[in-house]
Amino acid sequence: MSLRGQRIVVVGGTSGIGLAVAEAAARDGAEVVVASRRRESVDAALKQLPPGASGDVLDVTSEAGVRAFFARTGAFDHLVFTAGEPLRFEPLAETDLARARSFLETRLWGAVTAVKHAAPLIREGGSVVLTTGTVARRPMPGTSVVAGLAGAMESLTRALALELAPIRVNVVEPGVVRTELWRELPAQERDSLFASAARTLPVGRVGEPEEVAEAYLYLMRGGFSTGSVVLVDGGTVLV
Repeated sequence: MSLRGQRIVVVGGTSGIGLAVAEAAARDGAEVVVASRRRESVDAALKQLPPGASGDVLDVTSEAGVRAFFARTGAFDHLVFTAGEPLRFEPLAETDLARARSFLETRLWGAVTAVKHAAPLIREGGSVVLTTGTVARRPMPGTSVVAGLAGAMESLTRALALELAPIRVNVVEPGVVRTELWRELPAQERDSLFASAARTLPVGRVGEPEEVAEAYLYLMRGGFSTGSVVLVDGGTVLV
């Protein structure tokens, strides 16, 4: 149940949960390839990752770019997709639809595009691990776009698990995690959100990227899981 000797591509692997997955997989002996839209993010991540890791620039909204990226990458064992723009919650009446479409282009269509071009390169026994969020199960006012995306990712995972079999396809569903995805919120508002979540969660705190990363490693190692949604939410859906 080790990833030693396996090759893992982490799209969105230069920060937050993606970087934590890359670090954990590398510690487990995997060869890691990280990809991000910005060269400076890739370079910064490679300084944190162990020797042997590599990285490349990738815009998941460009199918030609995605196709070229995987052609350069070659065969590998597992695809992890954690790419996404910062989260933004707002009432539907105030939603900038162009921005909302851009959000979906990265997180939903970006995932579809990455899987389309990665699947032919995934070796026997390999897998895909996508990312969604608990808002799919616990929506609130002001989360219509985000909740719609999260629900779509769950359905996409189940459909891909059947279409791509025997490649396994699973999705991790984190709760509130302390990552850069909240960076658009003013610091005081962000701290208030984390404190409020901590008071309501059974675990008494928000999550850390390293904790969520363990779910991705489990799904890559565990050859009997496919079509699964793995919650790592501190009890969010219970309260």
